[in-house]
Amino acid sequence: MSELALPDYLAKEQAEKAIQVEAVEAGDLEQKVAKQLPTPVGYQMLVSIPKIEEKYDSGIVKADVVVRNDEVATVIAFVIKQGPDCYKDTQKFPSGPYCKEGDFVLLRAYAGSRFKLHGVELRMINDDSISAVVQDPRGYTRI
Repeated sequence: MSELALPDYLAKEQAEKAIQVEAVEAGDLEQKVAKQLPTPVGYQMLVSIPKIEEKYDSGIVKADVVVRNDEVATVIAFVIKQGPDCYKDTQKFPSGPYCKEGDFVLLRAYAGSRFKLHGVELRMINDDSISAVVQDPRGYTRI
């Protein structure tokens, strides 16, 4: 794959960012990311998207566009934080919360507001976007 030719000022800025990222040790990066995680408000939940396998079971490497599409349309997420109003509506959730922090959950494809923080895809989703709690997220795919 060929690299994109950038103007000198952008190439320099990009190189400086790469050096800064390399200079940060793994532990420091984890602390930085943890401090930067947004705090959900209302009935919103912060979830992370599991890393998508870059190879098929047969060992064939997936095309970049396939990995990207799998990531965007994933139906599995990990609940990181819940907003203060999640599952408080007893009429809507008469049997209580659908999930808790630390659960893997099944949700609709393309659900939520997507963003990346230090290369990790995160989403803000509504509490009623959860379809099920999943014990082992491996093997789930969207069809």
